Amino acid sequence: MKLKKEFITHETGTETLLVPTGSAAFAGLVKGNKTLGAILSLLKDETTEAEIVSAMKARFDAPEAIIARDVSRALTELRRIGAIEE
Repeated sequence: MKLKKEFITHETGTETLLVPTGSAAFAGLVKGNKTLGAILSLLKDETTEAEIVSAMKARFDAPEAIIARDVSRALTELRRIGAIEE
């Protein structure tokens, strides 16, 4: 899976923004924290959910079950708005 080209990311320092371009079906703005920023960064290249969880585990000091849950929730939302190509 990978982030679609119709979406761009922007880091404000404290927030991560996901912005659709004019050609995206989703019209809105997604605001998230550094965790979402890390997930979106990993989605810039082809990856899998398991690879994202593994990279997040190496980056953040949290139980793997919590990381896996957060990644799953983020991916579910990104799929819902059409931001991921499978």
